[in-house]
Amino acid sequence: MSDRRRGLELAPISGVRFSPSVVGDLEAVTCPPYDLIDEDELARLRAGDAHNVVQVTLPGGDYASAGLVLRRWLETGALTVDEPAALYVYEERGPGVLQRGLIGAVGLRQESERVILPHEDVYPGPVRDRLALLTATEANLEPIFLTYEGDGPASDLVDATADRDRPLLEMISSDGFVHRLWRLPDDGTIAADLAPRQALIADGHHRYAAYRAFQASHGGRPGPWDNGLALLVDARRYPPRLGAIHRVLPRLDPEKAVDRARSAFTVTPLPTGGPSLDRLPDALRSLALHPAGLLVAGAGRLWLLTDPDPSKLETAFPDHRSARWRSLNTAILDHLLIAGTWGIQADEHSVQVVHDDPAHAIAKAERTNGTAVILNPLTVSEVIALAAGGERVPRKSTSFGPKPRTGLVMRLLTP
Repeated sequence: MSDRRRGLELAPISGVRFSPSVVGDLEAVTCPPYDLIDEDELARLRAGDAHNVVQVTLPGGDYASAGLVLRRWLETGALTVDEPAALYVYEERGPGVLQRGLIGAVGLRQESERVILPHEDVYPGPVRDRLALLTATEANLEPIFLTYEGDGPASDLVDATADRDRPLLEMISSDGFVHRLWRLPDDGTIAADLAPRQALIADGHHRYAAYRAFQASHGGRPGPWDNGLALLVDARRYPPRLGAIHRVLPRLDPEKAVDRARSAFTVTPLPTGGPSLDRLPDALRSLALHPAGLLVAGAGRLWLLTDPDPSKLETAFPDHRSARWRSLNTAILDHLLIAGTWGIQADEHSVQVVHDDPAHAIAKAERTNGTAVILNPLTVSEVIALAAGGERVPRKSTSFGPKPRTGLVMRLLTP
Protein backbone atom coordinates (compact mmCIF):
# COMPACT_ATOMS: atom_id res chain seq x y z
CA MET A 1 0.00 0.00 0.00
CA SER A 2 1.42 3.38 -0.99
CA ASP A 3 1.96 6.25 1.43
CA ARG A 4 -0.65 8.26 -0.45
CA ARG A 5 -3.22 5.49 -0.04
CA ARG A 6 -2.65 5.56 3.73
CA GLY A 7 -3.35 9.30 3.82
CA LEU A 8 -6.42 11.39 3.17
CA GLU A 9 -7.67 10.72 -0.34
CA LEU A 10 -10.50 12.33 -2.30
CA ALA A 11 -10.88 10.62 -5.67
CA PRO A 12 -12.65 12.06 -8.74
CA ILE A 13 -16.13 10.68 -9.47
CA SER A 14 -18.44 10.37 -12.45
CA GLY A 15 -21.11 12.46 -10.77
CA VAL A 16 -24.79 11.58 -11.15
CA ARG A 17 -26.95 14.69 -11.47
CA PHE A 18 -30.53 15.60 -12.31
CA SER A 19 -31.05 16.90 -15.83
CA PRO A 20 -32.97 20.22 -15.69
CA SER A 21 -34.19 19.69 -19.24
CA VAL A 22 -36.09 16.61 -18.00
CA VAL A 23 -36.98 17.36 -14.37
CA GLY A 24 -37.21 21.15 -14.49
CA ASP A 25 -36.47 23.17 -11.36
CA LEU A 26 -33.64 21.61 -9.33
CA GLU A 27 -35.05 23.03 -6.09
CA ALA A 28 -38.13 20.85 -6.56
CA VAL A 29 -36.15 17.60 -6.91
CA THR A 30 -33.53 18.13 -4.21
CA CYS A 31 -34.01 18.18 -0.43
CA PRO A 32 -32.22 18.49 2.92
CA PRO A 33 -30.19 15.53 4.26
CA TYR A 34 -32.36 12.59 5.24
CA ASP A 35 -31.92 13.00 9.00
CA LEU A 36 -33.15 16.62 8.95
CA ILE A 37 -36.52 15.70 7.44
CA ASP A 38 -39.37 15.20 9.91
CA GLU A 39 -42.67 13.46 9.20
CA ASP A 40 -44.47 16.60 8.01
CA GLU A 41 -41.66 17.62 5.68
CA LEU A 42 -41.38 14.08 4.33
CA ALA A 43 -45.09 13.99 3.50
CA ARG A 44 -44.82 17.35 1.74
CA LEU A 45 -41.81 16.26 -0.32
CA ARG A 46 -43.39 12.93 -1.29
CA ALA A 47 -46.55 14.72 -2.40
CA GLY A 48 -44.55 17.19 -4.48
CA ASP A 49 -42.39 16.52 -7.53
CA ALA A 50 -42.32 12.85 -8.53
CA HIS A 51 -38.57 13.14 -9.13
CA ASN A 52 -37.72 14.49 -5.69
CA VAL A 53 -34.67 12.59 -4.46
CA VAL A 54 -36.44 11.83 -1.17
CA GLN A 55 -38.17 9.03 -3.10
CA VAL A 56 -34.87 7.13 -2.92
CA THR A 57 -33.20 8.57 0.21
CA LEU A 58 -36.23 7.87 2.45
CA PRO A 59 -38.13 4.98 0.84
CA GLY A 60 -39.96 3.98 4.02
CA GLY A 61 -38.10 0.70 4.33
CA ASP A 62 -38.78 -0.38 0.73
CA TYR A 63 -35.12 -0.41 -0.24
CA ALA A 64 -35.59 -2.51 -3.37
CA SER A 65 -38.08 0.04 -4.69
CA ALA A 66 -35.53 2.81 -4.10
CA GLY A 67 -33.05 0.95 -6.27
CA LEU A 68 -35.61 0.49 -9.04
CA VAL A 69 -36.59 4.17 -8.97
CA LEU A 70 -32.96 5.25 -9.19
CA ARG A 71 -32.32 3.00 -12.22
CA ARG A 72 -35.54 4.14 -13.90
CA TRP A 73 -34.48 7.78 -13.55
CA LEU A 74 -31.15 6.91 -15.14
CA GLU A 75 -32.84 5.06 -18.01
CA THR A 76 -35.28 7.90 -18.72
CA GLY A 77 -32.61 10.59 -18.60
CA ALA A 78 -33.92 12.28 -15.48
CA LEU A 79 -30.48 11.51 -14.07
CA THR A 80 -27.32 11.80 -16.16
CA VAL A 81 -23.72 10.75 -15.50
CA ASP A 82 -20.88 13.22 -15.94
CA GLU A 83 -17.83 12.00 -17.83
CA PRO A 84 -14.91 11.99 -17.45
CA ALA A 85 -14.57 11.67 -13.69
CA ALA A 86 -13.74 14.85 -11.77
CA LEU A 87 -13.94 16.46 -8.39
CA TYR A 88 -16.62 19.08 -7.78
CA VAL A 89 -16.29 22.47 -6.13
CA TYR A 90 -19.45 23.10 -4.10
CA GLU A 91 -20.48 26.46 -2.67
CA GLU A 92 -23.30 27.29 -0.26
CA ARG A 93 -24.07 30.94 0.31
CA GLY A 94 -26.72 32.38 2.62
CA PRO A 95 -27.27 35.25 5.03
CA GLY A 96 -23.93 35.70 6.76
CA VAL A 97 -22.73 32.29 5.52
CA LEU A 98 -20.27 31.26 2.81
CA GLN A 99 -18.92 27.72 2.59
CA ARG A 100 -16.88 26.11 -0.16
CA GLY A 101 -15.52 22.61 -0.41
CA LEU A 102 -14.74 19.65 -2.63
CA ILE A 103 -17.08 16.76 -3.42
CA GLY A 104 -15.49 13.45 -4.36
CA ALA A 105 -15.03 9.86 -3.18
CA VAL A 106 -13.14 9.79 0.11
CA GLY A 107 -10.93 6.79 0.79
CA LEU A 108 -12.36 4.80 3.72
CA ARG A 109 -10.01 4.22 6.62
CA GLN A 110 -9.88 2.21 9.81
CA GLU A 111 -10.19 4.44 12.84
CA SER A 112 -6.80 3.25 14.08
CA GLU A 113 -5.15 4.89 11.05
CA ARG A 114 -6.19 8.33 12.41
CA VAL A 115 -6.99 9.67 8.94
CA ILE A 116 -10.79 9.90 9.14
CA LEU A 117 -11.69 10.92 12.69
CA PRO A 118 -15.20 10.23 13.96
CA HIS A 119 -16.28 12.36 16.89
CA GLU A 120 -19.70 10.91 17.66
CA ASP A 121 -21.16 7.52 18.55
CA VAL A 122 -23.90 6.02 16.38
CA TYR A 123 -27.19 4.21 16.82
CA PRO A 124 -27.24 0.73 15.24
CA GLY A 125 -30.72 1.23 13.74
CA PRO A 126 -29.84 4.12 11.40
CA VAL A 127 -26.62 2.35 10.37
CA ARG A 128 -28.62 -0.74 9.36
CA ASP A 129 -31.08 1.50 7.50
CA ARG A 130 -28.37 3.34 5.53
CA LEU A 131 -26.53 0.08 4.82
CA ALA A 132 -29.69 -1.56 3.47
CA LEU A 133 -30.29 1.46 1.22
CA LEU A 134 -26.67 1.45 0.01
CA THR A 135 -26.86 -2.27 -0.73
CA ALA A 136 -30.14 -1.98 -2.66
CA THR A 137 -29.21 1.09 -4.72
CA GLU A 138 -25.47 0.46 -5.06
CA ALA A 139 -25.10 4.22 -4.90
CA ASN A 140 -23.91 6.96 -2.56
CA LEU A 141 -26.96 9.21 -2.55
CA GLU A 142 -25.82 11.88 -0.09
CA PRO A 143 -22.31 13.14 0.66
CA ILE A 144 -21.09 12.95 4.22
CA PHE A 145 -19.59 16.20 5.53
CA LEU A 146 -15.87 16.26 6.44
CA THR A 147 -13.72 19.13 7.64
CA TYR A 148 -9.93 19.40 7.70
CA GLU A 149 -7.25 21.92 8.61
CA GLY A 150 -5.95 22.98 5.21
CA ASP A 151 -5.29 26.50 3.94
CA GLY A 152 -3.09 24.99 1.23
CA PRO A 153 -2.99 24.59 -2.57
CA ALA A 154 -6.23 22.58 -2.68
CA SER A 155 -8.10 25.43 -1.01
CA ASP A 156 -6.46 27.96 -3.31
CA LEU A 157 -7.72 25.97 -6.29
CA VAL A 158 -11.26 25.75 -4.83
CA ASP A 159 -11.42 29.52 -4.35
CA ALA A 160 -9.89 30.30 -7.73
CA THR A 161 -12.44 28.08 -9.47
CA ALA A 162 -15.42 29.57 -7.63
CA ASP A 163 -14.25 33.14 -8.11
CA ARG A 164 -13.32 32.80 -11.78
CA ASP A 165 -15.37 30.16 -13.57
CA ARG A 166 -19.01 29.93 -14.57
CA PRO A 167 -20.78 27.30 -12.43
CA LEU A 168 -22.06 24.04 -13.83
CA LEU A 169 -25.31 24.63 -11.94
CA GLU A 170 -26.81 27.22 -9.63
CA MET A 171 -30.02 26.97 -7.61
CA ILE A 172 -31.73 28.61 -4.65
CA SER A 173 -33.23 26.28 -2.05
CA SER A 174 -36.37 27.07 -0.06
CA ASP A 175 -34.28 28.25 2.92
CA GLY A 176 -32.81 31.02 0.78
CA PHE A 177 -29.36 29.44 0.34
CA VAL A 178 -27.67 29.63 -3.05
CA HIS A 179 -25.99 26.39 -4.16
CA ARG A 180 -23.37 26.38 -6.93
CA LEU A 181 -21.35 23.53 -8.41
CA TRP A 182 -18.25 23.36 -10.67
CA ARG A 183 -16.35 20.39 -12.13
CA LEU A 184 -12.63 20.37 -11.32
CA PRO A 185 -10.17 17.87 -12.83
CA ASP A 186 -7.34 17.06 -10.40
CA ASP A 187 -3.90 17.51 -11.93
CA GLY A 188 -2.31 16.08 -8.76
CA THR A 189 -2.37 19.34 -6.80
CA ILE A 190 -5.30 18.36 -4.62
CA ALA A 191 -4.14 14.78 -4.08
CA ALA A 192 -0.68 15.91 -2.99
CA ASP A 193 -2.08 18.56 -0.64
CA LEU A 194 -4.55 16.22 1.06
CA ALA A 195 -2.30 13.17 1.43
CA PRO A 196 -0.66 14.09 4.78
CA ARG A 197 -3.82 15.51 6.37
CA GLN A 198 -6.60 14.25 8.66
CA ALA A 199 -10.33 14.86 8.29
CA LEU A 200 -13.00 15.10 10.97
CA ILE A 201 -16.47 13.67 10.29
CA ALA A 202 -18.62 16.74 10.88
CA ASP A 203 -21.88 15.11 9.76
CA GLY A 204 -22.70 11.65 8.45
CA HIS A 205 -21.39 9.25 11.10
CA HIS A 206 -24.17 6.73 10.38
CA ARG A 207 -23.53 6.89 6.63
CA TYR A 208 -19.79 6.53 7.16
CA ALA A 209 -20.42 3.48 9.36
CA ALA A 210 -22.62 2.11 6.58
CA TYR A 211 -19.83 2.77 4.03
CA ARG A 212 -17.42 0.78 6.21
CA ALA A 213 -19.89 -2.07 6.73
CA PHE A 214 -20.56 -2.26 2.98
CA GLN A 215 -16.81 -2.31 2.35
CA ALA A 216 -16.38 -5.12 4.90
CA SER A 217 -19.14 -7.15 3.22
CA HIS A 218 -16.87 -7.51 0.17
CA GLY A 219 -14.27 -9.46 2.13
CA GLY A 220 -11.29 -7.24 1.45
CA ARG A 221 -11.62 -7.31 -2.34
CA PRO A 222 -10.69 -3.89 -3.79
CA GLY A 223 -13.46 -2.00 -5.52
CA PRO A 224 -15.60 1.15 -5.55
CA TRP A 225 -16.81 0.29 -2.05
CA ASP A 226 -13.39 1.35 -0.75
CA ASN A 227 -14.55 4.97 -1.17
CA GLY A 228 -17.65 6.92 -0.19
CA LEU A 229 -19.18 10.18 -1.38
CA ALA A 230 -18.08 13.14 0.75
CA LEU A 231 -17.95 16.92 0.91
CA LEU A 232 -14.55 18.04 2.25
CA VAL A 233 -14.38 21.60 3.64
CA ASP A 234 -11.27 23.45 4.77
CA ALA A 235 -12.18 24.59 8.31
CA ARG A 236 -9.48 27.27 8.28
CA ARG A 237 -10.93 28.99 5.22
CA TYR A 238 -14.57 28.21 6.03
CA PRO A 239 -15.09 27.47 9.73
CA PRO A 240 -18.26 25.38 10.12
CA ARG A 241 -21.20 26.45 12.23
CA LEU A 242 -21.89 24.15 15.17
CA GLY A 243 -25.43 23.94 16.51
CA ALA A 244 -27.05 21.83 19.18
CA ILE A 245 -29.22 18.76 18.70
CA HIS A 246 -32.18 18.92 21.04
CA ARG A 247 -34.14 15.95 22.40
CA VAL A 248 -37.84 15.17 22.39
CA LEU A 249 -39.18 12.34 24.54
CA PRO A 250 -42.73 11.59 23.38
CA ARG A 251 -45.34 10.86 26.05
CA LEU A 252 -42.99 11.69 28.92
CA ASP A 253 -44.97 13.92 31.27
CA PRO A 254 -42.81 17.03 31.82
CA GLU A 255 -44.07 17.78 35.35
CA LYS A 256 -43.26 14.25 36.51
CA ALA A 257 -39.95 14.29 34.62
CA VAL A 258 -38.85 17.49 36.37
CA ASP A 259 -39.93 16.19 39.78
CA ARG A 260 -37.68 13.17 39.28
CA ALA A 261 -34.84 15.38 38.06
CA ARG A 262 -34.78 17.21 41.40
CA SER A 263 -32.97 14.23 42.92
CA ALA A 264 -29.91 14.93 40.76
CA PHE A 265 -30.07 18.60 39.66
CA THR A 266 -30.84 22.05 40.91
CA VAL A 267 -34.15 22.83 39.21
CA THR A 268 -35.13 26.45 38.59
CA PRO A 269 -38.67 27.05 37.24
CA LEU A 270 -38.58 29.85 34.70
CA PRO A 271 -41.23 32.59 34.65
CA THR A 272 -44.68 31.55 33.47
CA GLY A 273 -47.31 33.54 31.65
CA GLY A 274 -48.04 33.35 27.96
CA PRO A 275 -47.02 30.61 25.50
CA SER A 276 -43.71 28.91 26.26
CA LEU A 277 -42.37 29.81 22.80
CA ASP A 278 -42.85 33.50 23.60
CA ARG A 279 -40.69 33.05 26.69
CA LEU A 280 -38.08 30.98 24.90
CA PRO A 281 -35.60 33.79 24.08
CA ASP A 282 -35.28 34.72 27.77
CA ALA A 283 -34.96 31.02 28.68
CA LEU A 284 -32.18 30.53 26.13
CA ARG A 285 -30.29 33.49 27.56
CA SER A 286 -30.53 31.87 31.00
CA LEU A 287 -29.34 28.54 29.56
CA ALA A 288 -26.35 30.23 27.88
CA LEU A 289 -25.05 31.22 31.32
CA HIS A 290 -24.69 27.50 32.16
CA PRO A 291 -22.76 25.70 29.36
CA ALA A 292 -23.55 22.26 30.81
CA GLY A 293 -27.11 23.20 31.81
CA LEU A 294 -30.29 21.69 30.39
CA LEU A 295 -33.55 23.44 29.57
CA VAL A 296 -36.60 21.21 30.01
CA ALA A 297 -39.86 22.21 28.31
CA GLY A 298 -43.35 20.84 28.03
CA ALA A 299 -46.99 21.48 28.91
CA GLY A 300 -46.38 25.21 28.45
CA ARG A 301 -43.68 25.37 31.11
CA LEU A 302 -39.89 25.78 31.19
CA TRP A 303 -37.34 24.66 33.78
CA LEU A 304 -33.56 25.12 33.97
CA LEU A 305 -31.52 22.16 35.25
CA THR A 306 -28.04 22.98 36.58
CA ASP A 307 -25.41 21.82 39.10
CA PRO A 308 -25.70 18.04 38.74
CA ASP A 309 -24.91 16.07 41.88
CA PRO A 310 -21.19 15.05 41.65
CA SER A 311 -21.70 11.69 43.36
CA LYS A 312 -24.58 10.80 41.05
CA LEU A 313 -22.53 11.88 38.04
CA GLU A 314 -19.70 9.60 39.12
CA THR A 315 -22.09 6.68 39.40
CA ALA A 316 -23.80 7.41 36.09
CA PHE A 317 -20.74 7.95 33.90
CA PRO A 318 -18.86 5.10 32.21
CA ASP A 319 -15.38 4.38 33.48
CA HIS A 320 -12.22 5.63 31.74
CA ARG A 321 -13.73 8.83 30.38
CA SER A 322 -11.72 12.03 30.36
CA ALA A 323 -12.62 15.10 32.40
CA ARG A 324 -13.34 16.93 29.14
CA TRP A 325 -15.84 14.26 28.09
CA ARG A 326 -17.50 14.25 31.53
CA SER A 327 -18.10 18.00 31.30
CA LEU A 328 -20.20 17.72 28.10
CA ASN A 329 -23.86 18.63 28.44
CA THR A 330 -24.84 15.72 26.21
CA ALA A 331 -22.94 13.27 28.43
CA ILE A 332 -24.79 14.62 31.47
CA LEU A 333 -28.07 14.47 29.55
CA ASP A 334 -27.66 10.93 28.26
CA HIS A 335 -26.16 9.25 31.31
CA LEU A 336 -27.45 11.13 34.34
CA LEU A 337 -30.82 12.49 33.23
CA ILE A 338 -32.26 10.21 30.52
CA ALA A 339 -30.76 6.84 31.49
CA GLY A 340 -30.12 7.45 35.19
CA THR A 341 -32.84 9.69 36.60
CA TRP A 342 -35.58 8.97 34.08
CA GLY A 343 -34.65 5.32 33.49
CA ILE A 344 -35.25 5.49 29.74
CA GLN A 345 -33.41 3.22 27.32
CA ALA A 346 -32.58 5.62 24.52
CA ASP A 347 -33.08 4.70 20.89
CA GLU A 348 -34.29 6.54 17.81
CA HIS A 349 -37.93 6.02 18.89
CA SER A 350 -37.88 6.76 22.62
CA VAL A 351 -35.58 9.77 22.25
CA GLN A 352 -36.13 11.79 19.09
CA VAL A 353 -33.87 14.60 17.92
CA VAL A 354 -34.34 18.06 16.43
CA HIS A 355 -31.37 19.84 14.87
CA ASP A 356 -30.66 23.46 15.80
CA ASP A 357 -34.21 24.76 16.28
CA PRO A 358 -35.34 24.78 19.96
CA ALA A 359 -38.79 26.15 19.08
CA HIS A 360 -39.38 23.19 16.76
CA ALA A 361 -38.33 20.78 19.52
CA ILE A 362 -40.72 22.35 22.03
CA ALA A 363 -43.58 22.37 19.53
CA LYS A 364 -42.93 18.70 18.76
CA ALA A 365 -42.96 17.86 22.47
CA GLU A 366 -46.31 19.63 22.84
CA ARG A 367 -47.76 17.65 19.90
CA THR A 368 -46.64 14.33 21.38
CA ASN A 369 -47.63 15.14 24.98
CA GLY A 370 -43.96 14.79 25.80
CA THR A 371 -40.91 16.57 27.09
CA ALA A 372 -38.24 18.51 25.22
CA VAL A 373 -34.68 19.05 26.43
CA ILE A 374 -32.88 22.04 24.93
CA LEU A 375 -29.09 22.25 25.01
CA ASN A 376 -26.31 24.73 24.38
CA PRO A 377 -24.18 23.82 21.35
CA LEU A 378 -20.78 22.30 22.00
CA THR A 379 -17.75 24.19 20.72
CA VAL A 380 -15.69 23.14 17.70
CA SER A 381 -12.55 23.13 19.85
CA GLU A 382 -14.15 20.67 22.30
CA VAL A 383 -15.13 18.31 19.50
CA ILE A 384 -11.74 18.43 17.79
CA ALA A 385 -9.86 17.93 21.07
CA LEU A 386 -11.93 14.87 21.95
CA ALA A 387 -11.59 13.34 18.47
CA ALA A 388 -7.84 13.94 18.45
CA GLY A 389 -7.62 12.14 21.80
CA GLY A 390 -9.52 9.13 20.48
CA GLU A 391 -12.80 9.90 22.28
CA ARG A 392 -16.26 10.45 20.83
CA VAL A 393 -19.01 12.71 22.04
CA PRO A 394 -22.33 11.02 22.86
CA ARG A 395 -24.64 10.23 19.97
CA LYS A 396 -26.38 13.20 18.38
CA SER A 397 -24.34 15.85 20.17
CA THR A 398 -23.43 18.09 17.25
CA SER A 399 -25.11 19.70 14.27
CA PHE A 400 -22.42 21.00 11.92
CA GLY A 401 -23.51 23.22 9.08
CA PRO A 402 -24.29 24.27 6.56
CA LYS A 403 -24.92 20.74 5.34
CA PRO A 404 -24.79 19.84 1.64
CA ARG A 405 -28.06 19.76 -0.28
CA THR A 406 -29.13 16.23 -1.20
CA GLY A 407 -29.60 15.46 -4.88
CA LEU A 408 -27.15 17.90 -6.44
CA VAL A 409 -24.53 15.21 -7.09
CA MET A 410 -24.58 11.45 -6.38
CA ARG A 411 -22.24 8.53 -7.08
CA LEU A 412 -22.93 5.10 -8.55
CA LEU A 413 -20.89 2.14 -7.34
CA THR A 414 -21.83 0.12 -10.43
CA PRO A 415 -22.22 1.45 -13.98
